[in-house]
Amino acid sequence: MAQVNLNKTVFEKRQYQKTIDTSFSQLIPSNQTSSIATPTVSVDQFFNYYNQLFFDIPKLGDTNSHEYLIKTSQEYVGSSFQSDNIQALIDEVTFLRQQNLDLTTQIQTLSNSLPK
Repeated sequence: MAQVNLNKTVFEKRQYQKTIDTSFSQLIPSNQTSSIATPTVSVDQFFNYYNQLFFDIPKLGDTNSHEYLIKTSQEYVGSSFQSDNIQALIDEVTFLRQQNLDLTTQIQTLSNSLPK
């Protein structure tokens, strides 16, 4: 039996998007590329369509849903992106947890100082 060596090249996400052409242009015969009209939609038109279809778009789903739009947009913007409201809530929860810990410690200290 012959030995077959397999090599695997792995790219980071950003490098992959810059290196690998993910369009399907190779599937179109070269003699037809000029005859196929690619519809173009401006950003304004896109958002106009989006607003018209907003309530027809499913909330959840792996594709063609609001959930999909959120996930793909967050991936594009960056996972560290958080709205100001979410960050404010996280800060408040952190503050309240610290306050709770401080009060619990104070209660334990006072209860240990009482005569038994």
